[in-house]
Amino acid sequence: MTIPNSLGSNYEAVQRILDNAVSSGVTPGIVTEVWKGDTRWFASAGKADISTGRERAPEELFRIGSAAKAFTAATTLKLVGEGVLSLDDTVAKWLPGLLDDSHYDGGKITLRQLLNQTSGAFNFSMDPEFFADGQGEAWYERRFKVFTPEELVRIALRHPPYNAPGEAFRYSNTQYYLAAMMVEKATGESYGDVLDRLILRPLDLTRTSLPTTQTVIPGPHPVHYSRLHSEDPAAPLRDATESNETTAWSAGGMISSTGDLLTFFSALCSGRILKPAQMEEMFTTVSTDGAGWLPNTRYGLGVWVEQKLQSGVPVWGNGGADYGTFTLVMGDRDGTHMVAGHVNTDWSPQAYEAFLAILDIEFGPPLPNVSPAAK
Repeated sequence: MTIPNSLGSNYEAVQRILDNAVSSGVTPGIVTEVWKGDTRWFASAGKADISTGRERAPEELFRIGSAAKAFTAATTLKLVGEGVLSLDDTVAKWLPGLLDDSHYDGGKITLRQLLNQTSGAFNFSMDPEFFADGQGEAWYERRFKVFTPEELVRIALRHPPYNAPGEAFRYSNTQYYLAAMMVEKATGESYGDVLDRLILRPLDLTRTSLPTTQTVIPGPHPVHYSRLHSEDPAAPLRDATESNETTAWSAGGMISSTGDLLTFFSALCSGRILKPAQMEEMFTTVSTDGAGWLPNTRYGLGVWVEQKLQSGVPVWGNGGADYGTFTLVMGDRDGTHMVAGHVNTDWSPQAYEAFLAILDIEFGPPLPNVSPAAK
């Protein structure tokens, strides 16, 4: 596509970052899509499929990992705005007995604490046995196994909490399972149906889905190349594209595209999804310091803010990783300038830094104008 003259410098700078990410071996393929007002553009480098040489392309589908948490939070907050739920509701109110005979008091853990990740609930993904089953060849044995949300929550309940409810931020997929289970109990519907009814259909997000047990990505997509959590940095890349996502579900089991992600996050940041009271709650943040999470960030309800771009501009959004996939979607607080990126391999500090560099270009001072690039 032809890049508008006003964006030529930015586009060329972003393209260099993408080309470098591929040439340095960080990723097989990488894409970025930028929306600014009425202007949209897409850039890519590398391969969607190494074996065939197929290049990355617009509107490919991919697994979005924990960026799904923003969808879960938005769905939950819609219900709060409708009076179906309250952020002060406890786990015990909607899921009585679930936390009994465990290290946890369900009467003290609130929906708000689940969504801002301060409940202290242990992350079932980090249970030693569960984690070991997700490494190397063991993952291939597990990838089509179906888990219920309650089964995975009960894995977490074997472990003591990270902290007292509300005391500190600690990233944990368990919290987003509990939140979605509360949604199901409050509505009498499956979480996927509520998500579809309140978020996906109203925004016409036709390329976005929560497939759970469906193992195939339903449309054109890059191969998801993974080292399957091997501790060997030279471990070969393996095809991890097909799997059921019951181990990620409301915490990270969705499929989407850069275009749909930009549509959703723009609508979310601009206030087109939530009422003002719920918007205020979503964007009220807690510190992530000391949690071993991303530096220079604060976490709200399913969204987080990156505070330390070189430009000094705070950007909001979410990102996520799964086997063979890493995505990041960030933008300004009013949703008018958004950037989405995806690599078709595992999360890496280098890929994250590449996306931060692109954000610095987009939200920094204007670059010197040069002749526009074309792609």
